[in-house]
Amino acid sequence: MKTDDFDFYLPEELIAQTPLEKRDSSRLLVLDKKTGEISHKHFTDIIDYMEKGDTLVLNDTKVMPARLYGVKEGTGAIIEVLLLKDEGNDTWECLTKPAKRLHEGTVVSFGDGKLKARCTECLDEGIRKFKLEYKGILYEILDELGEMPLPPYIHEKLKDKNRYQTVYAKNVGSAAAPTAGLHFTNDLLKKVQDKGVNIAYITLHVGLGTFRPVNVDDVTKHKMHSEYYVMNKETADLLNNTRKNGHKIISVGTTSTRTLETIMSLYGKFKSCSGWTDIFIYPGYEFKGIDYLITNFHLPKSTLVMLVSALAGKNNIMKAYNEAVKENYRFFSFGDSMLIK
Repeated sequence: MKTDDFDFYLPEELIAQTPLEKRDSSRLLVLDKKTGEISHKHFTDIIDYMEKGDTLVLNDTKVMPARLYGVKEGTGAIIEVLLLKDEGNDTWECLTKPAKRLHEGTVVSFGDGKLKARCTECLDEGIRKFKLEYKGILYEILDELGEMPLPPYIHEKLKDKNRYQTVYAKNVGSAAAPTAGLHFTNDLLKKVQDKGVNIAYITLHVGLGTFRPVNVDDVTKHKMHSEYYVMNKETADLLNNTRKNGHKIISVGTTSTRTLETIMSLYGKFKSCSGWTDIFIYPGYEFKGIDYLITNFHLPKSTLVMLVSALAGKNNIMKAYNEAVKENYRFFSFGDSMLIK
């Protein structure tokens, strides 16, 4: 299975640069994974595909203002640091640029020394480990000094940083937003509940694993970076009961999906647990935890296109993506939505 098998043509003008004024006003492409049939709807129609007793699963991670610009002590060189993974004891795994300027012992200073990062280990692909030095509360310092880590294909400045958070974002720790959830409003979620649909929350802190490009020709040789997840007992019980009663589990986003599939693969049921996952889902994978998936349109040749191809079939996905291009759907983080049913 070749990485190039998951390529498709995408005009640059279809890459959404800014969020729509109203979150739930995006378009919705509905793909039937069994028949390949495609329908064009609006996101508010999503409720029509849910039934009483179903469970909607949301990832309640909250994005940190994790992108920092500092100076290398001694030379004054400008260094970009993206905080990815909290390893405890103020040690963080980070993506850096330019990485070649950073060696063990290098200190980068942010905000005139309000925050300092000392390099403790050099890893591949621009990854460095830093020990952070600061006074006070780290997340308050990040709020002051950091920027929202928008993906590199977004060139517009984000006017309201809350638009790169879901309305239900709660647990701080992500380096990127679980973008499928950006379409939901509090009003729409209330309508979902009023219909008798359960809402369950899991947490997966989005890190490098989700948005790192695939740089190998053979899909099976790609290595995912690990990301931290949590499922509580209330969610586990709700999902197990949904299954037992013959109702649907509707996953919002590939991050929720990877969490649910990780837990089902490990335990054969949903259970209260936490840990690190590097699950890589591509065609041939048999889904154990979800029935429907609400997702955005993903980058060509990405692990996310591979995941949705595993669920709906590669031919169905490529046909749907080509249709979305033809119909001028908006792509990627601030783009339109897709339901695979």
